Amino acid sequence: MELSIIKGLLRKEFYDDHRGTKCPTQIFSKPAQKIKIELDKAMERYHRDLTVSELEGLFFANNPSLTTAQRNEYKLMFDSIQREPEMGSDVAQEVLSKMFQQYVGEEVANIGFDFVNGAKTSLEPLRRVLERYNDDFTPTLNVEWDAIDIDSLIEANDLESRWKFNLPTLAAKVDGCNDGHLIFVGARPNTGKTSFHASLIAGPNGFAHQGAKCVVLCNEEAAHRVAARYLTAATGMTLHQIRNDRATAEKKYEQVKHNIYVKDSSGRDMAWVESVAKSMKPDVLILDMGDKFASFAGHAREDQALGAASVYARMIAKQYGCAVFYMSQLSAEAEGKATLNQAMMNGSKTGKAAEADLMILIGKDPQTDGMEEESPQRYINVVKNKLTGWHGMVVCMINSVLGRYEA
Repeated sequence: MELSIIKGLLRKEFYDDHRGTKCPTQIFSKPAQKIKIELDKAMERYHRDLTVSELEGLFFANNPSLTTAQRNEYKLMFDSIQREPEMGSDVAQEVLSKMFQQYVGEEVANIGFDFVNGAKTSLEPLRRVLERYNDDFTPTLNVEWDAIDIDSLIEANDLESRWKFNLPTLAAKVDGCNDGHLIFVGARPNTGKTSFHASLIAGPNGFAHQGAKCVVLCNEEAAHRVAARYLTAATGMTLHQIRNDRATAEKKYEQVKHNIYVKDSSGRDMAWVESVAKSMKPDVLILDMGDKFASFAGHAREDQALGAASVYARMIAKQYGCAVFYMSQLSAEAEGKATLNQAMMNGSKTGKAAEADLMILIGKDPQTDGMEEESPQRYINVVKNKLTGWHGMVVCMINSVLGRYEA
């Protein structure tokens, strides 16, 4: 291994990158140290790439007092260097890094041994070691930088909306979402949070129609009730109509059923959610309700636990390449209001907003005295938007019987 490093050091570019304390002679074995010393001298003198034969000639010319046995030993070493396949720069750098770390570690360990035995009583020797090698310590690190050329950036941003929103008023402002996105959806109870994601996924031209694999983890409503909302959203038929016309319902439902997975997740935490994402590999993951997956162990306050759950949801989105919809409650301040803001998010207001790519808050009109039914009008407030930058409100209607949002 060290002979391959010596062969690599014959290239001036590699040598210049690792000269001095980055590649001290002491990291090599005793016989190889004499060759490294000669290599250092030659590089200082000639300032160019060297061949193995050139280094061998210089070595024997400058060491005439070698015994016959020593000359034979070094001749075998130079023959080995000549035969060694040259390491790639990246591999050579990693090997050299490990050799250097081992050398520095042994030097520090020797100082520690002297402290234990009383041979040294000052930290000055350790300080000198740290000063000597601090700037030259080569970590084992290989950074693959992100592409920032124009074509790559345009292509990446075009993919931001891989899964299109099927609500026209919303899609006009925010086209869609993609892998790695974390979308918070907040609303007061009985506003239509479940119908919102059922409509986006199973409604006409929804994510499931577009081919997205959608996993719905519900821990508030029973799974069969959530699934029924998806059934009516997909078919455009009430449960009564479905019972009376199973053939039509089956035909419509079959178009999306194979892309939808619903699971009652009561009592589960975010670690379990991660396991589901890892095994199922969804394109779209719905957490309904996201806050109920939070673990409060180790957190002094509720907002800390909910903030940690938001960070965990963000990690799941990025690591497992899915769009995560995190459903959440709004505080009582949002009751009966059309215009909503981030401060109305229940629990960890700042933690959730900090992690979100997109935050959608759904408002509705208050139910006043004399109204037999509440208004079906809904107000979609986009209060955070890292996808397109647009913030504002769009208006739509909820068909609560079918579980669809319609423009």
